[in-house]
Amino acid sequence: MTSTDSAQTPAKAPAKDPWDLPDVSGLVVGVLGGTGPQGKGLAYRLARSGQKVIIGSRATERAQAAAEELGYGIEGADNAETARRSDIVIVAVPWEGHGKTLESLRAELAGKLVVDCVNPLGFDKQGAYALKPEEGSAAEQAAVLLPDARVTAAFHHLSAVLLQDPEIEEIDTDVMVLGEARADVETVQALAGRIPGMRGVFAGRLRNAHQVESLVANLISVNRRYKAHAGLRVTDV
Repeated sequence: MTSTDSAQTPAKAPAKDPWDLPDVSGLVVGVLGGTGPQGKGLAYRLARSGQKVIIGSRATERAQAAAEELGYGIEGADNAETARRSDIVIVAVPWEGHGKTLESLRAELAGKLVVDCVNPLGFDKQGAYALKPEEGSAAEQAAVLLPDARVTAAFHHLSAVLLQDPEIEEIDTDVMVLGEARADVETVQALAGRIPGMRGVFAGRLRNAHQVESLVANLISVNRRYKAHAGLRVTDV
């Protein structure tokens, strides 16, 4: 290779720092199922960190009542209005209503960044156990039902009790984030990082969502045995 050839060879760009995450502080976050324990807890924590949050519910009055109770500038609206007004939409509805809710909001969620945190679980006398949706996972079901949205999966392993406790300043846990597009995953990682003590960690594509959703059944067993509110930490990252 001549010196001229060397001069013409473009320098390889340095690898992107995986912890170089975007600023999401100006984005509006909507929480579908925001009147339930998990959704309400997430709405509270994000709003407390300075994020603009809208709680969604099938009944506007119920959403507004929950928003007023939580404070921090949270607003309440029906699910459709919440989806329309939000940049990021967290899906925290019960598994039983997951499919119907998303199907009914296909138009409103088009073009939105959707974060599915639903855990398909069953319960019997032996405790919680994972269900396997036909599509593979709740997140993959969301991706099928919302072809014009950008679906990610995150916030599965959080204790609703800790999220809603105003005496707790930090939530000591990692959030596993899954998705197809790096930019979308990093946006959700950054959103998780807005909550003190929390960190968003990339955990693969949506095809890997089932085992992340299923792990909640194990955490429920941990919590029952040890009278705890267990979370997860990923080491050496």
